[in-house]
Amino acid sequence: MFLCHAVCLMCNNENCLFDHFINPVSGYVSSLSADRGLQEVTDELKISLRKRCEHVTEGSDETGSRTLLNRIYTELYITEGQSEEVNTQHEVRQLETDSKKKTLHETPIKCQDIFKTEAQPDQQKPIRVVLTNGVAGVGKTFSVQKFTLDWADGSENQDVSLVILLSFRELNLIRDEEYSLLELLRVFHPTLQKVTAETLAVCKLLFIFDGLDESRPSLDFKNRKVVSDVTKKSPLNTLLTNLIKGNLLPSALIWITSRPAAANQIPPSCVDRLTEVRGFTDAQKEEYFRRRFSDDEDLSSRIISHIKTSRSLHIMCLIPVFCWITATVLEHMMSTEQRGELPKTLTDMYSHFLLVQTKRKKNKYDEGRETSPHELMEADREVLLKLGRLAFEHLEKGNIMFYKEDLERCGLDVTEASVYSGVCTEIFKTECVILQKTVYCFVHLSVQEFLAAVYMFHCLTNRKRGGVKKSLKSKNGHLDLFVRFLHGLSLESNQRLLGVLLGRRDNSPEMIQRVINNLKEMNSKDISPDRSINIFHCLTEMNDLSVHQEIQEFLKSGNRSVEKLSEIHCSALAYMLQMSEEVLDELNLYKYKTSYQGRLRLIPARQRQTFTHTTHTHTHTHTHTHTHTHTHTQLKQL
Repeated sequence: MFLCHAVCLMCNNENCLFDHFINPVSGYVSSLSADRGLQEVTDELKISLRKRCEHVTEGSDETGSRTLLNRIYTELYITEGQSEEVNTQHEVRQLETDSKKKTLHETPIKCQDIFKTEAQPDQQKPIRVVLTNGVAGVGKTFSVQKFTLDWADGSENQDVSLVILLSFRELNLIRDEEYSLLELLRVFHPTLQKVTAETLAVCKLLFIFDGLDESRPSLDFKNRKVVSDVTKKSPLNTLLTNLIKGNLLPSALIWITSRPAAANQIPPSCVDRLTEVRGFTDAQKEEYFRRRFSDDEDLSSRIISHIKTSRSLHIMCLIPVFCWITATVLEHMMSTEQRGELPKTLTDMYSHFLLVQTKRKKNKYDEGRETSPHELMEADREVLLKLGRLAFEHLEKGNIMFYKEDLERCGLDVTEASVYSGVCTEIFKTECVILQKTVYCFVHLSVQEFLAAVYMFHCLTNRKRGGVKKSLKSKNGHLDLFVRFLHGLSLESNQRLLGVLLGRRDNSPEMIQRVINNLKEMNSKDISPDRSINIFHCLTEMNDLSVHQEIQEFLKSGNRSVEKLSEIHCSALAYMLQMSEEVLDELNLYKYKTSYQGRLRLIPARQRQTFTHTTHTHTHTHTHTHTHTHTHTQLKQL
């Protein structure tokens, strides 16, 4: 049951007796729902939202790929609070470490229940604003669509009169114009033309703002201009911040979704509940593939079995969009005559994904004879490298949404990008003249990172080195996966697939071994422990498992305090301890024989150990504990 304050419309006093007489909290929604005008609007809105949400596309925006949401929707693991590593780790690493942090103190929340206080018994006040964090592709938008569809179908949250669904990628299209809140609703939801300011003030509203991280520019809460009139024209930023602060429609419920790094735009004082979408559990991963291939049980079982053979693939399947990418590639490889080993590393998987999408494009637009990977890449080399340049330049800036002018700066024709809908999706709204603009994004951030790596690999070698150094010094690790791809692309197997895209490079066994040795011996001075772990992942992408095997042997041996560990061994050990299913005992950094830099590289394991022995006591703040800073100080003192 939703709870919210009723405020007297005549004196703006929530304790006014007159207000309670004409509009008691317990009955004001139901009495308004009986009003024919509002009920008519509600019914029309439900029909519109049902059409919008009942069919979804996974990954690409190809018409043929649309499917019923209820057919493929798999419940996500949503928890109270937020991870501590938001500002120090790449999003994939956040998911990785989060997957090992499920404790007895965590109670999963269904997306339909995020405003309900039953999910949080100690909640002292009604929940008005909910902020839901989650990494790219983890399922935030699908959760929003599922919530909205359930409301439109009449199965959930029927105490809400109107659900107003707005995405920031759409709002960006009018960012330079002024609207009143009432006008804004009518622009994005034409079925609300009959809604009046008086209706908005008294009916129970829920605003859903999806994708705060896609907002251009960021929300500015320092702007002190107060707007409390839904008919007053204001800049978009002013409208949204006043709505979130409660100056505008103070009893309206607000649900905002965002990637973690952008969530700190909203002051903690404005948020009543903070939740996090953690992606799929192991059971939910399997459920996804069985749902997707419900008519071919053998295929789904083979795909699930293969994913379990690769730690990196299995971990990435925490992300629903990666499950779609994996399903796309493995279905193609397992159901065709294509020879070759199934992909086991991320670079392998994305190389095949690019090849599959290019082949689908050819079948759709250029029917003809079977084409080799080399011929496919040769034909589309120019366009794919332009997409790679777009990916790289905006990855550096932290942008995942692009507009026509962004494409043109990279020499891309809008038609070219549309043809590659399997790689670069197109969001096109036709409900209103003002929205007949096009917004582009890659199907997932990891696809952008992969294409950026392809482009960088194609460029001069010295620029490649600079990219590696720059990524290792990144404070938030946003280039970590990009660098893993960069190393994986140096393998002969991936160069065989992507050939002309990458250009001619020395990929002799001697050169590959030289790169591997450089990674193992890399000096970690001025590199954070989290970035050092990524060096270990780069080795995995190059199919070098020697360090992993050596640490496994080390953990089995009984003389851990005698055997000397190199820095790369410490990074591997830290990662393996982080990923361990066992509850860690007190981790003494000095029981391992290694250098000072080696001990620093063990710090991420200590972070996990610290978490294991503590409970979530501050789940409603945006404050993040930087354990590694504290440990670094301790080491210096010792």
